[in-house]
Amino acid sequence: MTTPLPTAPYTLARYRQGEDVRLGLVVGARIRPLDAEDLGAAGLNDFLAEPDWDRLARLAEAEGQWTPISEVTLVAPVAPRQVLQAGANYRSHVVQLIMGGLTARADDRSPEEIRAEAERIVDHRAASGRPFVFIGLPQCVVGDDEPLVLPAASDVHDWELELAAVIGREAFRVDADDALDHVAGYTIVNDITTRDLVFPGDVGDIGADWFRAKNSPGFLPTGPFLVPAPFVDPGDLDVRLELNGEVMQDATTAELIFDVAAIVSAASQTLPLLPGDLVLTGSPAGNGQHWKRFLRDGDVMTGTIAGLGTQTVRCRAETSGSLS
Repeated sequence: MTTPLPTAPYTLARYRQGEDVRLGLVVGARIRPLDAEDLGAAGLNDFLAEPDWDRLARLAEAEGQWTPISEVTLVAPVAPRQVLQAGANYRSHVVQLIMGGLTARADDRSPEEIRAEAERIVDHRAASGRPFVFIGLPQCVVGDDEPLVLPAASDVHDWELELAAVIGREAFRVDADDALDHVAGYTIVNDITTRDLVFPGDVGDIGADWFRAKNSPGFLPTGPFLVPAPFVDPGDLDVRLELNGEVMQDATTAELIFDVAAIVSAASQTLPLLPGDLVLTGSPAGNGQHWKRFLRDGDVMTGTIAGLGTQTVRCRAETSGSLS
């Protein structure tokens, strides 16, 4: 099956070659291997720390061991040491959530008044609040070459398609005005969540259990491409997820309450962000919880972000030994 390609003049990808995983340069429908000499760096993360895009542009026009991309198996384009995730960050989605909460409290206001109150709350947060950021596990990052195995202990596994920034130069306590200087590129991530584990009943009101809800094996399908930052406007990208051909999420990053720069800056206040790390920006309305339809054996999710290509994830029910 042909992988829909990004629109950038060139991108980076990783692919299987026998038992090994190699870094490659993608131009159109072709890919060529990149070694340390090509990169001028020991590996991908070292390159991202000081990316020389002109070097790759020259390689994109040069002769080399080009192979049709349809003949290779792409894997996750990065191997991050850290994954930082932003939640509740699309305006229309958060307005819906707040409206639901207000309505559930037997609020006697009209729907229009409730929506106005929800929008006021969101606007106040955008003006004076900060992004909500939590930690994911890098072990969950996989390519869409691997099926998403749905753990048998639950039947409410959900999708959340997201734009992810890939860190370049190390970022520690950077201002929002400088944060994008530390972003090397962008990719697609689907943040899978087991909904009935988010607020477990056996721990009272302690809070959300993001560890169990979001960190099963393969719960961060990523890529398949890393698109260099110079080719991407992260503030206005269409984000669309289809489940078995039916549109579930369809939004634009213009709806972000906190933009990429704000999220990177906020995350960097606590710990240094390292080259190759992923910073997820949140997911728009239209997840399974909204539709009351969760992932099942045989489902196919197709996630597209404008200019970044398309990710195809196939779901499989867990069976004995299926995670080994």
